[in-house]
Amino acid sequence: MWSFFRRRRNGGAAPADAPPPAPAATAARAAAPARSGAGPAISLDKLQATAPSLVSLYKTAGVSLRKQGLDGRRAAVYLVLDHSASMSGLYRDGSVQRLAEQSLALSANLDDDGTVPVVLFNDRAYEAQEVVIGRHDGAVQQVRAAVGAKFGGTRYAPAMKAVLKHYAECGATDPAFVIFQTDGAAFDKKDVLALIRSSSQLPVFWQFLGFGEHDAKHFAFLRSLTGLAGRATPNAGFCATGRHPRSLADDTLYGRLLAAYPAWLEAAKAAGVTG
Repeated sequence: MWSFFRRRRNGGAAPADAPPPAPAATAARAAAPARSGAGPAISLDKLQATAPSLVSLYKTAGVSLRKQGLDGRRAAVYLVLDHSASMSGLYRDGSVQRLAEQSLALSANLDDDGTVPVVLFNDRAYEAQEVVIGRHDGAVQQVRAAVGAKFGGTRYAPAMKAVLKHYAECGATDPAFVIFQTDGAAFDKKDVLALIRSSSQLPVFWQFLGFGEHDAKHFAFLRSLTGLAGRATPNAGFCATGRHPRSLADDTLYGRLLAAYPAWLEAAKAAGVTG
């Protein structure tokens, strides 16, 4: 059933204190030409055969990509999930599982391996777990159980380091599009700023997604990242879902997630970060 998914990722454990890769670690990737194709990475027929429940989301994501001029572009999609104490209700009501499904459907348009690495975090980052298209029902709960995640505080930096380590080791040749979900402010802002600046030399785009109101006081830090100085590329975006994430229309979510990505792609190419 899974033979058409090309498995490219082989990253293992990602300890919270792992350092981000140096720019040299991704030199070959940056020099490689950007791959693109006509239409989505996984065909509609293949998706219908393996994950019919994702077809509607897949089509909606495809429309949003075309609107942004991203049709045929390829990217390795990552999903980072806040597992702080304030998130407990959003896990219970299915909001986080829904985001996982939306992320998988987006990934099916951008990446042909049929998986999304998922990193849970609180005060630490847990080992990345691959969620597979067609085996995604209840996937978030399965990931939580697999890593023994506990609710805790909110430190972004360990999760960012985990993503950078996985991406450096997995052999991907396409840029990483990281959906970084949170509902609160980071305790480690200084470390986050340093990581945003250092990773601006890498083919990695951080799309922060707030579960809450866009203009909330606790999202001020995330809003500021879009204009952060001292970067090689504008590698961070921020958008929010409102207080009830599951009530946000899928096309609206995709439009917000993808809004800042095209400008980064252009800037990254001009800076030699991507092909």
